Amino acid sequence: AHACAEYAAAAEARFEAPSRARGRVARAEAGRGGPPIAVGLSAPTGPAAAAHAYRQAEQALSVARRRSRALVEHEDVAAGSVVPLLADDAVRAFADGLLRALREHDATGRGDLVASLRAWLSRHGQWDAAAADLGVHRHTLRYRMRRVEEILGRSLDDADVRMELWLALKATSVPPGE
Repeated sequence: AHACAEYAAAAEARFEAPSRARGRVARAEAGRGGPPIAVGLSAPTGPAAAAHAYRQAEQALSVARRRSRALVEHEDVAAGSVVPLLADDAVRAFADGLLRALREHDATGRGDLVASLRAWLSRHGQWDAAAADLGVHRHTLRYRMRRVEEILGRSLDDADVRMELWLALKATSVPPGE
């Protein structure tokens, strides 16, 4: 594993040196989407847990490819935040689709549902705190959250719905490639 990590680090360094000098656009124009090698490493384990280690290595490899990195260790994926994983194109497409109706509503000037939803979720559904963040009365915020439910056809009482909406809001705020 140590030799593999050293090789991947050297390959990534060789890849990054010209790209820093020429810039990301030049690298893309040259047709090089990432380092010539991608490695995913599992946590150290014994033979009895080889199947589990294999799954960890596959997950780390998937992240390495998605981030155009030569090496990703499973501990790095598990120890970090989920937010960078939201930069994936499929996740962004899901998030854009989920929030599209709310953004279209906001574009008409009939309320700021996306910002209201973000404030309400970030305050764990606390009406007074979220309304204060927005500078509106709590009844205005309650009305907006009912409109969110009506427009989306989903209940904010459902924890899964709240989680999906929060992740969608986070995914659409993460810059591509992060």
